[in-house]
Amino acid sequence: MSEEDFRDVYYTAQDGLKLHARVYAENNPGLPVVCLPGLTRNARDFHPLALFLATDAPKPRKVIVFDYRGRGLSDRDPDWRHYDVAIEAADITTGLAVLGVEHAAFIGTSRGGLIIMALSASRPALLKAVVLNDIGPVVEGDGLAQIRSYLQRAPKPATLKEAIEIQKTIHGDAFSALSDEDWERFTGALYRQENGSLLADFDPKLVKPLKEIDLDRPLPELWPLFSGLTGIPLLAVRGENSRLLSMKTLGEMETRHPDMQSIVVPGQGHAPLLETGDLPENIAAFVDQAEKAPRHSG
Repeated sequence: MSEEDFRDVYYTAQDGLKLHARVYAENNPGLPVVCLPGLTRNARDFHPLALFLATDAPKPRKVIVFDYRGRGLSDRDPDWRHYDVAIEAADITTGLAVLGVEHAAFIGTSRGGLIIMALSASRPALLKAVVLNDIGPVVEGDGLAQIRSYLQRAPKPATLKEAIEIQKTIHGDAFSALSDEDWERFTGALYRQENGSLLADFDPKLVKPLKEIDLDRPLPELWPLFSGLTGIPLLAVRGENSRLLSMKTLGEMETRHPDMQSIVVPGQGHAPLLETGDLPENIAAFVDQAEKAPRHSG
């Protein structure tokens, strides 16, 4: 990875926190692409896909990838209660205003997709096209319980090799399609080196909001927010082995958004690696198509 591939941008959130984003190929014309990672992930997750969309796609685009507060190169929040979808959505709108982006195609993995649905209510004009990666209006409780359990007792590997083996042990059955290179890239993006130690690159307090959720009760469904996407070109990606997004929910999404396109990724769980297989080409083609399409009201 070359530092020349992107530019680091820092901006200030409404509450004064210093936040980070990467901007790839900022002079490329056309509809930009905004990438939003998962709960504990960061901008590095999107590096291979961002490079493809910015340099190798048939129509190269500007790509912006955000680190939420408490992740990656963004400041950690002294109040863990601010690790909240609505606050993070406001952070994204602030960053886009700083960068002069009025609308874009949005790609959201897991937490990123929830933020996109929040934006569909608060700032719908921002959304020209949407890719939801393994997330929908119904979040399965057992999948969320698995994520919470892992975060609460996450092991602390001493080396990247050890970290990769841990990830394979925990997630290997769900991600049989991944190569050794995929595992190394996926795992490497989760950690940073600090004073000779390997550290997960997110605030450990991120688990606290998850602890507040009563998983013995059904989780709130977000169909009213999803309805805000019905007039926007939508591509839903689901991992074949996902425990967070069910096939039932995917089918209901297709019913409620008749123009929605969907891809089920074989041999992957939550959440599929968007740089694998034909996904980069499919995403690029979807954005190209969406850019040409007239906007319909929902």
